[in-house]
Amino acid sequence: MKKDIHPDYHEINIVMTDGTTFKTRSTWGGAGDSMTLDVDPKSHPAWTGGATRLVDSGGQVAKFNKRFEGFGLKS
Repeated sequence: MKKDIHPDYHEINIVMTDGTTFKTRSTWGGAGDSMTLDVDPKSHPAWTGGATRLVDSGGQVAKFNKRFEGFGLKS
């Protein structure tokens, strides 16, 4: 293995949205740094079954709904 080409692989702390923490190894940050998550499996709608919110940038959702309004699907 070549020397001095690989990033430093060290232990960091992960802080979940509910405040729980665990340690893992990563190349992110420095040794002992804490990564605070905004979204994790405890809060993300894909894992919790919660309602999702669509962000309609530029009217794309409205355009889609108008285009397929007679398709027979009701929301």
